[in-house]
Amino acid sequence: MDLYPLYNSLRIAAVSSVIVFFAGIAAAYYSSRFPKLLKGFLDVVLTLPLVLPPTVCGYFLIVIFGLKRPLGKFLAQFGIKFVMTWYGGIIAAAIVAFPLMYRTARGAFESFDMNLAYSAQTLGLSDTYIFWRIMMPACRQGIIAGAVLSFARALGEYGATSMLIGYTPGRTATISTTVYQLWRTNDEAGAFLWVMINLAISAVVLLLVNMLEEGRRKNHEPFYKH
Repeated sequence: MDLYPLYNSLRIAAVSSVIVFFAGIAAAYYSSRFPKLLKGFLDVVLTLPLVLPPTVCGYFLIVIFGLKRPLGKFLAQFGIKFVMTWYGGIIAAAIVAFPLMYRTARGAFESFDMNLAYSAQTLGLSDTYIFWRIMMPACRQGIIAGAVLSFARALGEYGATSMLIGYTPGRTATISTTVYQLWRTNDEAGAFLWVMINLAISAVVLLLVNMLEEGRRKNHEPFYKH
């Protein structure tokens, strides 16, 4: 059995999740400081990939990074090609998974008690210290849940990935594109095997998310009950 699709899917999901983790946290934190009108506009733009069909996201990526497009031609001069390469899948997965991290991080930050930050400011602590040592630990479970969901979304991404990097065995094949290719060639047994692998990974991810949600609820329970 060729395990390349599993390996490729895992590395694409892992790298894109790291990108999405920091980009989503930064976008969620700084967008909350913008004026209401600008904040609403950015929220729509940053969340669009969540509601757009993945194939539409893939189309825009081809328009941007296609080898006949200005940016694609420019990057190709340096040997950087996102079309039909495995690392192009990182871009596709990151674009599709980003809104999950962004929305989850924003919800975690909005639930943070800002009185803690104001108290820390009165003690002369810097904003950087407050963010990393006070806000992030307080919001860690929501942040981790967003990161896990983003990883799962990137791992199972198909539409944008198939349009940008296609399906080449041993080069760009992922679990999702392999399932489609095997089904298309009437190899139902092979397709079913990869579906089961994907289901097993997804079940583990959902279990982790549920555990994080349960831990967050327990942390918010009062110390005593009336």
